[in-house]
Amino acid sequence: MNKLIKIVPVMLIAITFMACGGSDDGGSAPPTPNTVPTAVSNLIYPSSDLLCIDTNIEFEWAAATDADNDNLEYTIKVATDRDQTNIVAQQTTSNTSVLITLNPGIAYYWNVVASDGEDEAEASPTLAFYTEGEGVSNYVPFAASIIAPEMDAFLDSGSVSLQWSGSDVDVDDTLTYDVFFGTTDTPDLLQSDVIATTLDVTTVAGTTYYWKIDTKDNNGTKSIGQVWTFTTN
Repeated sequence: MNKLIKIVPVMLIAITFMACGGSDDGGSAPPTPNTVPTAVSNLIYPSSDLLCIDTNIEFEWAAATDADNDNLEYTIKVATDRDQTNIVAQQTTSNTSVLITLNPGIAYYWNVVASDGEDEAEASPTLAFYTEGEGVSNYVPFAASIIAPEMDAFLDSGSVSLQWSGSDVDVDDTLTYDVFFGTTDTPDLLQSDVIATTLDVTTVAGTTYYWKIDTKDNNGTKSIGQVWTFTTN
């Protein structure tokens, strides 16, 4: 009995020491996570489908916002295709405008991405414009832009409505569309000379589909669309 009484105080001292030891991390607070800035929501100039008579173009956009009040930078990309794989000009600036010189007689597509130095926002909408060429009487229509299904979307199988939009700086031109659709990344022509900007297709479950739209005007000029894709559940 006496042996047990002598052991208890030693155990209490050990427990007290462990309880008062504290944590090994020094009690430092975890770092505050960075807040991603908002996307640039408004491209001011060149506006959508504009015919620019000057090739020295002062691009302008609305400022993004940042909840952390970080200093923001903007990266502008100008390409000759809507999905921006062929970029011809790219600049980063802390301003909301920049002067870029381009070639005449070409359709361009541009957008802007805001960054706070740690994270990038989503890209702004992509707008199209044309630079006027000498002696040009008819311009190629702009490449079609996607409405639905969204790129890489997952959808229920069955009837799917393909929807897109088309535009042309020659506002009096009549546009028609060649619709390509299939299960390979080089889809076959499904229907030509479509007047509407929507077409229903039939799909089966568990399949990835590819589609694109070529845009034609009544003068016979054509723009080749990019390939879009979606998958059925």
